[in-house]
Amino acid sequence: MNIGSRRPLRSLASLSLIAIAAGPVSAFAQEAWDEGMADDQEIIVTGEKEGYVAISSAGLKTDTPLLDTPQTVSVVTREQLDDQALQDIGDILRYTPGASIGQGEGNRDQITIRGQNTTADFFVDGIRDDVQYFRPLYNIERVEIHKGPNAMIFGRGGGGGIVNRVTKSPIADRQFGEATASVDSFGAYYLAGDLNLPVGDRAAFRINGLYEEFDNHRDFYDGRRFAINPTIGAELDDSNRILLSYEYVDDNRAVDRGNPAELRAAGDACSFANPCGPLSGYRDTLFGQPGTNRTTLQAHIAKLRVEHDFSDELTFSATTQYGDYDKLYRNVYPVDARSNDSRLTPVANSVTLDGYVDTTDRQNFITQGNLLWTGDTGALGHSLLLGYELGQQRSANARRDILFAASNDDQIVVPLTDPIAVPGFSFPAFNRSTRSDLKFLSLYIQDQISIGDHVEIIGGVRFDRFDLDVNDIQNSLLLSRTDEKFSPRFGAIYKPQDNISLYASYAKSFLPRSGDQFLTLSPGTANLAPETFENIEFGVKWDLTPALSLTAALFRLDRDDQAILLDNQGNTTLSGSRTEGLELQLVGKLTDAWQVNAGYSYLDGQQRNASTVAGQDLRLFQVPEHMISLWTKYDFTEQFAGGFGVTHQSSQFATNDNSVRIPAFTRVDAALYYDLSEKVQVQLNVENLFDTIYYPSVHNNDNISTGEPLNARLTVTFGF
Repeated sequence: MNIGSRRPLRSLASLSLIAIAAGPVSAFAQEAWDEGMADDQEIIVTGEKEGYVAISSAGLKTDTPLLDTPQTVSVVTREQLDDQALQDIGDILRYTPGASIGQGEGNRDQITIRGQNTTADFFVDGIRDDVQYFRPLYNIERVEIHKGPNAMIFGRGGGGGIVNRVTKSPIADRQFGEATASVDSFGAYYLAGDLNLPVGDRAAFRINGLYEEFDNHRDFYDGRRFAINPTIGAELDDSNRILLSYEYVDDNRAVDRGNPAELRAAGDACSFANPCGPLSGYRDTLFGQPGTNRTTLQAHIAKLRVEHDFSDELTFSATTQYGDYDKLYRNVYPVDARSNDSRLTPVANSVTLDGYVDTTDRQNFITQGNLLWTGDTGALGHSLLLGYELGQQRSANARRDILFAASNDDQIVVPLTDPIAVPGFSFPAFNRSTRSDLKFLSLYIQDQISIGDHVEIIGGVRFDRFDLDVNDIQNSLLLSRTDEKFSPRFGAIYKPQDNISLYASYAKSFLPRSGDQFLTLSPGTANLAPETFENIEFGVKWDLTPALSLTAALFRLDRDDQAILLDNQGNTTLSGSRTEGLELQLVGKLTDAWQVNAGYSYLDGQQRNASTVAGQDLRLFQVPEHMISLWTKYDFTEQFAGGFGVTHQSSQFATNDNSVRIPAFTRVDAALYYDLSEKVQVQLNVENLFDTIYYPSVHNNDNISTGEPLNARLTVTFGF
């Protein structure tokens, strides 16, 4: 879209614009918008699938094409989500260069992007969604992975990147619906529905719903999730638009923290020189207690968005979101299969168990506003953004340690058997009880400047202030901290021709010392400066055709003043890290019948100013050096198609002590598609086609997930 031109909306078909808090329209809506501008006709978005290529993203909070965005952005469209039957964030990141997944202790999304691990750098429609849970994809139009520090646009954290989910929006002038049913080899199934109803010419109502039951290869694993998301949008007149949304999520599932590292005799500890691997032979074994290992979440999220056009050149949008979250996490888990806990008598062929209960009650209130001016000053074109974000986060968090009756301790050594026999226990007393109150204010300014037809300059800065008060009830402490930081962002783009961009960028971000979740402070951490992230990136983006895009990026990301966890006993040191890497991605249509999403990343992540072994810096944890992914789909006929996928990860270390190495793996997937009619489609997705034994994710040295065996999923979709 030409940033210097804008015209009033003629129909609610462009409500996808107002549904996105960060400002950009979806790829499909953008295409319809551009066509409407060119042809001076009414815009009608049909919601049809258009492939794997997206046009814009939320990366600049403006309708800037990805080609003109000076950073790496990977976008997974709705069509690719459906083709691969992707159901969670972890599945998506397996096919994203530079990103890998963590186990999340079996209760939450946890990711690593460019060597930076996080549980909080998640957004929905540009608004932070930092509560720890597994995010569903039933109401999602696309998922954006923005690489590198993103504080200028998204705020604190996001040192390696962020994940932004863009929700489905009401669409006027057309009534449609879709129902989906799916079941897999383990008995897991889900039912999903999507219904859009126009209300007159200028309003529409859309509702998405999901019910699913979980199962997999692990013993005693089960669960269910229910979610519903009604949304109504209206174009009040040519200058004013409004959208109101509510989402309810109810999630109840078993907790599985995987297997420990391999069994070794006491005194033969894992080390950098002699690293352990995952414990083999227990692919299905739960190292916990059935019924006790459980996590539940109830979430209520309400959102109001308004847009006003002062003129063709000046627009304002504001989004207000309130979220109420009630989270329970209860588990028994392995902490040592090597029997070298100094407090306990080593037992041959044994495993040490621990456990706790953690509860979090959180209310988030966030409001965000953006004023956008597009126009010219002499020979320069501008897209000038002024914005603010303010809000409050209140959290009550409590943790109770387990007490085993036999050991009168929070840990116990038990024989390594299948199944694991867990002795009697209770959760008698709190070892942490805190209430935190966070108030924050952000102000930012950014200008995208076009200099002729070939050069674009982007510069901006964001100011953040965080006021955190923590009532440590357990230790009778009242602690406070205020952080004030500026986060700059600069980029330059040279376009030798319209479909090629050469860019360079610099960005900086920070993370307050209270961490991702702002739950706790201590007398020590309350006086420490925030962690900082600094990224330098060079890249090229090439639209080989309108439907096929190639991107390549070289980057260096430095993290300073990081609290590095050295071992499973909680020992830390202040250090830093450097990640250097290369990312390549090819996305789109090779032919009208052949689609592809292929990626490769090389990551060299090293700790700095921390412990060294033989004079060598230790590698960052959960950062595979090489990651390769390929997903491709070919339409053999108008009715029949096939898909093929492969992912490869080189080995990685479980924690920063580099004493447990997770082996490399290659997984192959496949799919078949058949259209029974214009409105009924059937597809079969087969994951891990060759039944490879692998370990896809990890939390620490003794919490290592085992990959699913061969699994087939049958999906039937009805359109109406």
